[in-house]
Amino acid sequence: MEESVVKMYSPLALAYIGDSIYDLMVKEHFVKQSNMQPEKYHKIVTSIVSANAQSAFIDSFLEQLNETELGIYRRGRNSSPHTKAKNASLENYLKATGFEAVLGFLYLSEQKERLTEIVNLSIEFVKK
Repeated sequence: MEESVVKMYSPLALAYIGDSIYDLMVKEHFVKQSNMQPEKYHKIVTSIVSANAQSAFIDSFLEQLNETELGIYRRGRNSSPHTKAKNASLENYLKATGFEAVLGFLYLSEQKERLTEIVNLSIEFVKK
């Protein structure tokens, strides 16, 4: 899709798809690395895709977002979701929503290289 069209999506719609893409890409990363029991994958993956981990990563990465990505992030962070993460503060949940909106935007606008770069950096950040 054209970037201008994707920008018109609601930030919550972008976060919705971004959440799924992030989860899949993180799972793919670990499955490709090693063959282990699903519960071991689950433990590792959930520590990375949690709202708290996403919030911590985006706090450290915010300055590396370009102008468009930063605008998408702010729209997502400032949105009014009707749900909240079970194990995260509202602030962390909103930051994670902004992060997921960026990922959704990159995915829908077919910016796969940038999407992969950010996902890989977030995995490395959380693994430290």
